[in-house]
Amino acid sequence: MDIWPGKPYPMGATFDGSGVNFALFSEVAERVELCLIGERGAETRIELTEVDGSVWHGYLPSIQPGQRYGYRVHGPYDPKNGHRCNPAKLLLDPYAKAIEGQIDGDESLFSYKFDDPDAFNDANSARHTMLSVVTTPFFDWGHDRPPGHQYHDSIIYETHVKGLTMTHPDVPEEIRGTYAALGHPAIIDHLKGLGVTAVELMPVHQFVNDSHLVDQGLSNYWGYNTIGFFAPHNGYASTGSRGQQTTEFKAMVKALHEADIEVILDVVYNHTAEGNERGPTIAFRGIDNASYYRLVDSDKAHYYDTTGTGNSLLMRSPHVLQLIMDSLRYWVNEMHVDGFRFDLAATLARQFHEVDKLSAFFDIIQQDPVISQVKLIAEPWDLGDGGYQVGNFPPLWTEWNGKYRDTVRDYWRGEPATLAEFASRLTGSSDLYNHSDRRPTASINFVVAHDGFTLRDLVSYNEKHN
Repeated sequence: MDIWPGKPYPMGATFDGSGVNFALFSEVAERVELCLIGERGAETRIELTEVDGSVWHGYLPSIQPGQRYGYRVHGPYDPKNGHRCNPAKLLLDPYAKAIEGQIDGDESLFSYKFDDPDAFNDANSARHTMLSVVTTPFFDWGHDRPPGHQYHDSIIYETHVKGLTMTHPDVPEEIRGTYAALGHPAIIDHLKGLGVTAVELMPVHQFVNDSHLVDQGLSNYWGYNTIGFFAPHNGYASTGSRGQQTTEFKAMVKALHEADIEVILDVVYNHTAEGNERGPTIAFRGIDNASYYRLVDSDKAHYYDTTGTGNSLLMRSPHVLQLIMDSLRYWVNEMHVDGFRFDLAATLARQFHEVDKLSAFFDIIQQDPVISQVKLIAEPWDLGDGGYQVGNFPPLWTEWNGKYRDTVRDYWRGEPATLAEFASRLTGSSDLYNHSDRRPTASINFVVAHDGFTLRDLVSYNEKHN
């Protein structure tokens, strides 16, 4: 098969109308193989010999959208020094714009053996992992334009693609639970009837169903377990997973925009689905573990975790910052979304140990001509020390105001001592935002969300009841 040198940028698999440029970052790699997967699972390996600035690249003139692929990265397997390369594992492209399949929990996905965690596992994971898919960038957006609602005019409706649409009687049964359903006139009429100006979608980045859930015949419903920061989750597509999910997502956005409804994504850039040192090797871990993940300084075989999920992305790494910014820009420029709600946003500010509102992440958001112009909503806490940061995010950002939620609940329950605080919350929470000259619109005045009480339970019970 012909291979040309290609270019180190853009990252990922880029179709130009004739062929595809492949580019993968790995500072630690000694060799990188691009693996093309045929219809019956046959694998064709092509070595990428061109490398510039730790980006391995090549151009294949004959490849078209729909082609499935992965990588095998040859390099050191030395967990004590933070390196976990294992060419036996077929790896996802971190920049894959579509992903097919799910992992199945097979032992071959792991770089250790279940009966001996210190033993190296060189079993081939190809038949048990997810596959990256080449997509087409072409889509007829027509006259699509962002609704551009101001914060003070916004009613944001947090929802779930499947949960909102799965049982709606006016949505055709064959598309329920999908992007197509969310863009269906019946759902849009429902949203318009509520006065909603923006839907805030729970995670639609490609996520992983945890092995322990699969073993019980269950799946990850919420989706806060991202593995593909550019790919729409394939489980919400009605038309297929060979790139069709990307087109279907775009059609959903276009339909919502026509109804003057914005699309905000709940994004999880603080960790990945690979978990801790006992997790599977699906992508980042096998490509360049020490460049992507925050490791314990004194013991690099273990992961520093402020998210409660087993790992945290290394926010002081320029390659992690590039990945996040490239992802955000892709969703705005190519998928036409209108903003983002950042899960456990305090973790994104942890360049070192403490939460730092002057961290590099906020600096690059501030100066970016694309991302600085969309809605930016922080979940202003994480599980680490000093993680509760309501009122402390920089300008341009709004925040889920947890104190507004708590005070409204107390007021509704008839707590007389909260009346003065209720008045403060209702008029903009100046005690939280005025010290940094932020306006009342810095506060997202939410009452209920996915990870707390339902609306009825909020005013009915002292403890979670659902």
